[in-house]
Amino acid sequence: MGSTSPQIAGLLEVPKGGPGRFTGKVAVVTGANDRGIGGAIAERLADEGAAVMMLAPQEPPRLTKRLRRKGARFGWSACDVTDSAQVRLGMDACLREFGGIDVVVNNAGTEQTQPLADSTDEQWERLIEVNLNGAARVTRAALAHLSDGGVVVNIASVLGLAGCSGCTAYSASKAGLIGMTQSLAWELAPRGIRCVCVAPGMVHTPMVHRHVDQLDERARRQIEACHPLGVGMPQDVAAAVAFLASGDARWITGITLPLGWTNSFPLPTEKFNAPAAEVRRAA
Repeated sequence: MGSTSPQIAGLLEVPKGGPGRFTGKVAVVTGANDRGIGGAIAERLADEGAAVMMLAPQEPPRLTKRLRRKGARFGWSACDVTDSAQVRLGMDACLREFGGIDVVVNNAGTEQTQPLADSTDEQWERLIEVNLNGAARVTRAALAHLSDGGVVVNIASVLGLAGCSGCTAYSASKAGLIGMTQSLAWELAPRGIRCVCVAPGMVHTPMVHRHVDQLDERARRQIEACHPLGVGMPQDVAAAVAFLASGDARWITGITLPLGWTNSFPLPTEKFNAPAAEVRRAA
């Protein structure tokens, strides 16, 4: 983010994954790219022994190079989560390559910062279609193949738990994802399948850098004040996902875990001043 961006303060080094918890397991991760949260999740699960199928519009070249160098089992299938046919092809590719599915991580998403009064129906619908409907579409396609005792992990946001001016549509999409997690946990419990969610605060990703660079100094101070342990890294989210998706969390379902933030810390009240735009989540 450069010198004007929120600093990482007080964060310990994130423990690295190693072979063990996911040996013999197969994970599907949507929206994995080279520099964001999804890529970090895919790499962490692979480091802990999982075979990982990445569903994303473009293959992440640097990530796949790292995974190949590590000797990880992985694959990639071109997938736009708004397209049911592409989602089905992605699941078929995973089954063909690895023979099953044990973990689904719904990470793919998009973001837009714009006052509701200035937005259009199309912009609102696009956010819901990717962030909420896309996760439902991927989960539905995976359920017939998800192993009993499997796990669905949804990547929401602190903005699904609390609001921020200029993020109305994004907040609504992530709040919907949190609600979906809670109800789906009850539906899937008879099969022993868990459904959990994480709600990260601000994380150092290219998408976040783009928006923070547009904020004034007062807004930056507010962001720092509501992140008591500093702004997070993609690997922080990946570590939490790896725990929740593992057998170590076998008695946890239906919850949303805030990361880097709790509701006792206020979110910034300053409006995001970034120009209206929609970008594929760098996560």
